[in-house]
Amino acid sequence: MAEEKQNNPRQSGGINVPYLNAYGTISKTLDRIKTASTPERFTQDFLATKLGLKGGSAKPIIPFLKRTGFLNSDGTPTELYKKFRNESLRPAAAAQAVRTGYTALYEINEYVHDLNDTELKGVVVQATGLGANSTTVKAIMGSFKALRSFADFEAKKLVDDSFLSDEIQEKIKKSPEEKSDKSIDLKLGYIINLNLPATSDIAVFDAIFKSIRKHLLDE
Repeated sequence: MAEEKQNNPRQSGGINVPYLNAYGTISKTLDRIKTASTPERFTQDFLATKLGLKGGSAKPIIPFLKRTGFLNSDGTPTELYKKFRNESLRPAAAAQAVRTGYTALYEINEYVHDLNDTELKGVVVQATGLGANSTTVKAIMGSFKALRSFADFEAKKLVDDSFLSDEIQEKIKKSPEEKSDKSIDLKLGYIINLNLPATSDIAVFDAIFKSIRKHLLDE
């Protein structure tokens, strides 16, 4: 428990941004996750024995992986973890992990992954309330950039809309001309029944409802 607090600053103030002081461990761990078999539970023994990462500097990677959606609270790998191991899905999975772990930064700038170092530092300082010269700010930036290096934010999203009804999918696919036609004063009401996929990955549900809000509610 002490480790999670150490690596999640200002938790009591409502800001929970994951980071490692030894943020080079993030890149090493993710590189080795690519080729190692998926464990039933991601433990310190697995980290040391199977991934070859030993010592105190490696231990905080487990809370980091939980905060970024790769592991469940009990240490079992999520669907996001498994998709990250798939080379074709890895860039999108990493992008989803960045958005999951760094929600506090995305609430300030939805394109925070595109910012340069100066701009990124400004967002981190704003989100955490820490001083610009704080070593924690440096660690947060280093951790964010280490995870971001695996990501492609233009990659196809991992969540599809195949579970939506035909009526709703047709509405989503309407051309811009149809959507922008204001000449007909027609108001429609929808009852949306969702059959959500069986997954414990909360990032999947976040993406689903974000897509619904974007395509159906923000018109």
